[in-house]
Amino acid sequence: MGQPIIQVDAFTDKPFHGNPAAVCVMDSVAEDAWMQAVAREMNLSETAFLHPAGSGFRLRWFTPGTEVDLCGHATLASAHVLWETGRLEPGEAAVFETRSGTLTCIQGGDWIEMDFPSTPPQPAPAPEGLLESLCVEAVHVGRSKFDYLVEVSSEEAVRDLAPDFGRLAQVEARGVIVTARGENAGVDFVSRFFAPAAGVAEDPVTGSAHCCLAPYWAGKLGRGEMDARQVSARGGRVRMRLEGDRVRLFGQAVTVLTGELLWTDGGRG
Repeated sequence: MGQPIIQVDAFTDKPFHGNPAAVCVMDSVAEDAWMQAVAREMNLSETAFLHPAGSGFRLRWFTPGTEVDLCGHATLASAHVLWETGRLEPGEAAVFETRSGTLTCIQGGDWIEMDFPSTPPQPAPAPEGLLESLCVEAVHVGRSKFDYLVEVSSEEAVRDLAPDFGRLAQVEARGVIVTARGENAGVDFVSRFFAPAAGVAEDPVTGSAHCCLAPYWAGKLGRGEMDARQVSARGGRVRMRLEGDRVRLFGQAVTVLTGELLWTDGGRG
């Protein structure tokens, strides 16, 4: 038998919007090289691999080029798949052991709530080439555990970005978040996320970036509950609530494709 694989659009309630992730729910541990090869074949910003471990699941995330330490949309997609396929009962929590510790997802109507670590940015000088590659003037530059954050003057400036990806890939960070205050009712802030150094020119909707954006905008807006839009071409919505050193991220997900990997040599440890 082959390995089932499911593609899910995350942080959206409409197919072909949000951020697509592939999800492999396996019976046991797989070899790293096989998982990386599958992620390269899928050619999505992330492919998630999970298998039962203890009272939950071990979860790992791979871009086409590398394994990453934290991924929001592929975690959302993984929890969605576990409930949709009956591996978890409705209302049962999805508990994942990951490189970023224990992550828990619960259902709340049409939304999935994820408990993630907060990664607040600290003010930092812009490294050489960062602003030049983005062709923007920064209101603020900060650095989180994973990424640079650049605030610009307007939502229009975020939407109009056309980075020099070759130059941006030279910046030493997982990725770059560009953000501005929202200009439409019900939208607190907007953002885009670029990670060419990790093999992803632009990520459509980035849950882990909101672990940085949530504490940043909570401080500027003076409240812990926010509603944001990532204004990539596909677009997506992320609701969030800051709780101390944790961020509650809320998103929706839609299954768009189910299939089977026929080449599984090396996929079983």
